[in-house]
Amino acid sequence: MAVVIPCFNEPDLISSLESLKACDSTKCDVEIIVVINSGIEHDEAIKIKNQVTFEISQKWAEKNSTDKLKFHFIHIDNLPQKHAGVGLARKIGMDEAVSRFDFLKKDGVIVCYDADSLCDKNFLVAIENHFFQNPKTPGCSIYFEHPVSGNEFGFKMYDGIINYELHLRYYVLSLRFCELPFAFHTIGSSMAVRSSFYQKQGGMNKRKAGEDFYFLHKIIELGNFTELKTTRVIPSPRVSDRVPFGTGRAMGEWMGSEKEGFATYNFKSFQVIRNFVKKIPDLYEMNLDEIQLTDQSVNIHLINFLKAEKFESALTEIRKNSPNRDAFIKRFFVWFDAFRVLKLVHYLRDNAFDNSVVSDEVNEFLKASGDAFKSDEASALLLHLRNIEKRELTLERNKLNPIRI
Repeated sequence: MAVVIPCFNEPDLISSLESLKACDSTKCDVEIIVVINSGIEHDEAIKIKNQVTFEISQKWAEKNSTDKLKFHFIHIDNLPQKHAGVGLARKIGMDEAVSRFDFLKKDGVIVCYDADSLCDKNFLVAIENHFFQNPKTPGCSIYFEHPVSGNEFGFKMYDGIINYELHLRYYVLSLRFCELPFAFHTIGSSMAVRSSFYQKQGGMNKRKAGEDFYFLHKIIELGNFTELKTTRVIPSPRVSDRVPFGTGRAMGEWMGSEKEGFATYNFKSFQVIRNFVKKIPDLYEMNLDEIQLTDQSVNIHLINFLKAEKFESALTEIRKNSPNRDAFIKRFFVWFDAFRVLKLVHYLRDNAFDNSVVSDEVNEFLKASGDAFKSDEASALLLHLRNIEKRELTLERNKLNPIRI
């Protein structure tokens, strides 16, 4: 197993390394690969800080590496300006893991982690057991929980991360409400993949943000993707301006705002998508204009979106390559994938349903799902959604996974 950690301008990498060192011992050997990186264009102060981190971490590793758990560091300070960022840093570390596995003639597991994350004591053992017990899985998302109380951060920051994590869980659970087969969390600090499938899908991308979303969905579409819920990653809720979106950016906007409510997608958008998904099997033999959609005044936005996405030509091509209805459905979800669904959600937000307060929309989701729980408190709603996700049966959901034809 290799745990890959991108590290840029980090104040306390050692805490994350200590968290991994404190994990229960695995049967397999584990290597922690840290990519301390900066770009050509970054300030000299950042490069000096990275150099100090590199030197301190190496000295720490000399004292703390064991035969079963080794720490390695790659220090690069001249990444090209076009690509310098978290995607390229992850790629460098994950490619290095592949090289080391290939040398050993092993199809190892590559775990993605962050330099400001912590984990439960059983983190490494749980991953080892998960891939042993699920030999066909190409990868998995790992359960996570942000810290929502304590003394390290102030009240406003804890309030912000409660609302932001509530938004993340609401989005994924709403996709599951729509019965979409790719409704998984795609968090860079909490995912793992087999080396062979990493290579098969072209490896990590070089995106400066959203690299985890784009990468993991390439793995998900292979089918048999799983979730690991018997351990926990604890990502940091801190503010960051290093990427244009994600936790750090959302927290920065929250901390600089006077707004009391955190906005998320209107649940009505997901109801429109759910109605459409239920009609997908009918599209094997029928055209879109022949299908009875529930609310024509709302679904005109859906139809306009599909037209803009050249839906009719895509439908013709999908039918042409589908020998039966089951094959058609699987192939359809290769086209109607996570990227296109997110694009549709944004289209409906901009043209039909304005964003709304996340606690209100979560209550709408729960009501539509037949869940009697209701609360005005974001913290109570978050705890409830966490419990929903933890008790879901992974194997039942995996029956929905699409298969590349």
